Amino acid sequence: MAEIQAEDSLSARGHVGMYAAIAGLWVRAAWVYRTSFVTLVVANGLITGLDAVAIWIMFSQLDLLGGFALHEVALLYGASSLGLGIADTLIGSVERIGEYIRTGRLDQMLTKPLPLLLQVCADQFTLRRLGRITQAAVVFAWAAAYVDWTPARVGVAVVMVVSGGAIFFGLFVTFSCIQFLTKDATEFANAFTYGGATLTQYPLTIFPREVMRSLTFVVPVAFVNWYPCLYLLGRDDPFGLPGWLQLCSPVAAVAMVGVALLTWRAGVRRYTSTGS
Repeated sequence: MAEIQAEDSLSARGHVGMYAAIAGLWVRAAWVYRTSFVTLVVANGLITGLDAVAIWIMFSQLDLLGGFALHEVALLYGASSLGLGIADTLIGSVERIGEYIRTGRLDQMLTKPLPLLLQVCADQFTLRRLGRITQAAVVFAWAAAYVDWTPARVGVAVVMVVSGGAIFFGLFVTFSCIQFLTKDATEFANAFTYGGATLTQYPLTIFPREVMRSLTFVVPVAFVNWYPCLYLLGRDDPFGLPGWLQLCSPVAAVAMVGVALLTWRAGVRRYTSTGS
């Protein structure tokens, strides 16, 4: 048993190393055009930051939104955007699976002695998406100043960010796999990834109970920020759901990643090559 665990650990480290090597090639290629690179990072941060500006403008006319103050909504926004930004940066290229199928690039990847999902996720890696992460981190840090921090809440916040990235990883992969069937369903996948992130940037109390249940038990993006942020803010669930859900982000993340890997395996098994 110990030998199996050691082999799994070595395999995991090897996969991380391979991913880093592929991503590093793309970063070095992009850094050749440094002005363009920096411009894209800044532009990405400014464009994605417009959502935060919209929230600020909204609160210039409101005191509360769904029973939540500006700093509380900012905490939700920052946490959701951090999770999406991390996943989008690390594996956002999986959205292009339909393009890879149509152009035959996926066939090229299948000939290489590397895990296919690792190659797809690392392909065309770009750090320009750091703009989203940076502006989200700034908003989250500002809102975090209003939190009454304890060691438990620090732990929940760290787990929230990691779990949020993992949940969005699962969503990206799961819904991108539909392109094994349709060859072009990027916007369908975006409705659940970027669309889910947009919904959770706001208090779920502004939506009907059915939406909250869907975002909890069907597409679990509520665990990206809603439930853990309730814990950080010391608030009971406005919908009356049990408090232990506020600590279940890791469970949702493991479940979502598991579904994603199974869906990916099923999609690859169904894939029959582009043909000539």
